[in-house]
Formats: sequence, structure tokens, C-alpha cells
Amino acid sequence: MKRKFLFTAGIIAASTAVLFGADEKTPQDLLAEQLASDPLLTANNVWMMLCTALVFIMHLGFGTVEAGFTQSKNTVNILFKNTAIVAIGILTYTIIGFNLMYPADGNGFLATFSRDLFGVAPLENSGLTTLDENGKAVIYNSGYSYWTDFLFQAMFAATAATIVSGAVAERVKLGPFLIFSTIFVGISYPITGYWQWGGGWLSEAGFHDFAGSTLVHSVGGWGALIGAFLLGPRLGKYNANGDMRPILGHNMPLAAIGVFLLWLGWFGFNGGSVLSAHPGDTSRVLVTTTLASAAGIMSAMATTWVLFKKPDLGMVLNGALAGLVGITAGADLMSPMESIIIGLIAGVLVVFSVRFFDKIKIDDPVGAISVHLICGVWGTLAVAFFGTKSGEPGQLMAQIKGIVSVGAFSLVVAFILFMILKVTVGIRVSEAEETEGLDIGEHGAHAYPTFTKSNV
Repeated sequence: MKRKFLFTAGIIAASTAVLFGADEKTPQDLLAEQLASDPLLTANNVWMMLCTALVFIMHLGFGTVEAGFTQSKNTVNILFKNTAIVAIGILTYTIIGFNLMYPADGNGFLATFSRDLFGVAPLENSGLTTLDENGKAVIYNSGYSYWTDFLFQAMFAATAATIVSGAVAERVKLGPFLIFSTIFVGISYPITGYWQWGGGWLSEAGFHDFAGSTLVHSVGGWGALIGAFLLGPRLGKYNANGDMRPILGHNMPLAAIGVFLLWLGWFGFNGGSVLSAHPGDTSRVLVTTTLASAAGIMSAMATTWVLFKKPDLGMVLNGALAGLVGITAGADLMSPMESIIIGLIAGVLVVFSVRFFDKIKIDDPVGAISVHLICGVWGTLAVAFFGTKSGEPGQLMAQIKGIVSVGAFSLVVAFILFMILKVTVGIRVSEAEETEGLDIGEHGAHAYPTFTKSNV
């Protein structure tokens, strides 16, 4: 993932005389030469655009998983949040996030802005090649176009806030949540992303996170943990004795569809992080990703069968996601057997983690904290225990540094944002609105109007 910095942020300072042999050549001439000299250039670009589309469809997966795991009276609200987050993530990444994450310069901790307000370059200064301020030709990257790279990164940006959405579902106010999402995905996520993928201090320290077990998933998981803690549990989640009472999801087929959409999207999430269409590298990543998810399903199934005497579909679906999150940090490093082991451990972890958070009364309707935070931490640590980096001196410490630093920063930012919103405008709906459902209270609409009393 360190190549993301080389491919996006740093315009490689090389004159046309060195790269192409003639200062007077235009960007169009240089592009023609690149296409002629690199037959894989078009294939790389098409593959990255396809991966961008796959990551985009993951947002539909998040929406359907969250809706399926929660009550029908909150479905409109959940789908609305997941739709708005996509727009917020793309726009904030355009305005500020891309510039914070992939700057032309920085001190290792904070980026130095290299452009004006908008983080993407003007039309005339982007593409595969361009001209610098002295009129000399330079190249952004040799793998795919500037626009493709920007959009691929923008798809990642919204994911962190989407993770938070599931953990605070069914009782969070819409307006404050959208304010939180805007700042969290616009500023917090790009800063920690810069530390590694933008060539910052974690990259220099040897930290490895291929596609975001920590930089995407645990970032969202920390935000989810703080949000769920400050909101408190849903009404009726715990009885007078403090015992947990399950609040069942209303549509398990919808949740299952969402998980398979996410699994499909992960082929773009991890496969695109290769940053090329290299046949060996991409196919290896897709294999390790698939095996880890399959193993997560099997271990979650076995664990629930032993604990509950019957296999639990919700836990099995989260087991698939747990395996995917767990392999994301090291999908480029692992053998097939190592991927299976990582997925098996993730599937067990997610079951016990869900039970643990229920016991300490942190109400997470979809298991987002367990899937993305706990398994994100596990996947990041697994880089030091398995794969081609296992046993390297200092690798475990580098992984711990990344987990702790990114976690601390994300947790503090999320806590400050949620606390400011809590003491000013409030972050939780009223008891009456929660009882009636957020679909009516926040939107004045039903997700299933033909099943309401007025339409029976």
C-alpha cells in the first residue's frame, strides 16, 4: 500500500528529457508514447475502474445488512443514512480528504496542502501525464489514470462512516450523525490514512496494512464503539435485572444478500489494492480473500453450534465479514493455508466479541464493533505472525504501533465529536420516537406501507 503514495500524491519530478527525451512534447504526445510502450496500461486502468465499481457496490451491502439486522420500523432511516454517507464521503474526500491523505509534502504526521480548496487537480493538470509550472512534462503514475486513482480512493473514504452507522442504528438522531460523518470521514480518516498510505511516519516505521484492516475497518470500529457507548442501549435491550433481551432483525434474507454483496465488493476492495492488473498478484489476493471469508463462516458456524446447540445465521453472516476484515491487512502476503487460519480465528473472535459487548451493555445492533474493530485488530496483528513478513525483526512492534496510534487518534476524535454533539443538539432521539420508529419520527415514511395498520 505504500505504492499508493507513489502513485497518487507525489508527482515524480522527472523532465521529459529523462523520461521521454524531448522537452517540447505535450501531455497528449506522452500519453500516446506510454500506451505504445506499456501494453498493460489499459488493462491496469480498466481493472482499477472495475474495482472502483465493486467497492462502490459495497455500500449497498452495508445498507442491506444493517436494515436486515434491525427492526422494520427503522428501515427508511437506515437506508437514508447509508445513501447520504456515500455522497458525504465522496464530496468531503474531493474537497479536503484526498489532499490530506496524499499530499505533495508533509511532515509524517500532518499533510501540507499542495492544491487549492479542492483536493483533486484541475482538469488540465491531471491524467496520466501533465505539465509542471515550468512547462516540463511529468508523470503522476505509471499504472492507471489520475481520475481512476482518485475515485478508487474516494470509494474507500465513505466506508469508515458506514461502519459507524450500523453500531448506532435505531436510536441516533439523523442530523447529528450526518455532521459526525462529515467531519470523521473528511478529516480524521485521511489523516491516519496519510500516516501509512500517504508515506507518513507509520510507513517509515515498517507498518503494513495492505487494504485497511486498521486504516479503514478499525477506524470505523473505534467510531462505532464510541457512538454506541455514548448513546446507550436501545429501549428494551436489557430488562430490569440487567439481562440482555435479543431484539431480532426483521429481514434475514436482506441481511444475507448484503453479506454476499459485501463479499463481492471485497474482490475490488482487496483486489484493487494491488494497484495493477498483475495476473499473479491480483489472483493471489482474490484467493486469500475468498478463503479467509469461507473459513470465517465455518468457524463461526461451529462456535455457535457448540455454544448455543444450534447454528446461528446472524453470527455466520458476521463470520464471513470477520474473515474478510481479518485478511485485509495481509492479503498480499499470505499463503492459502495461512489465509484459512486467519479466517478461522476471526470467525471465532467475532462470536465471542458480540457476546462480550452484550455483557458490558454496549448495544451494537449489527455487530459492527466486533467485525470491524476486533477483527481489524486481529488481521493487522496477523501480518506479524503469518505470511512473508512473519518473523521479521520489529514487525510485531510496527503492527502494534499502527494499531495503537490509529486507534487512539480515531477514538479521541470520535469522542470529541460525539460529545460536542451530545451536549449541544443531542444525539439520541426521544423515547416516543424510538418506540414508534425512526422512519416516522425522522422521515415521516414507512419502508413497508402495505403492512401498516392503515393498509391492512
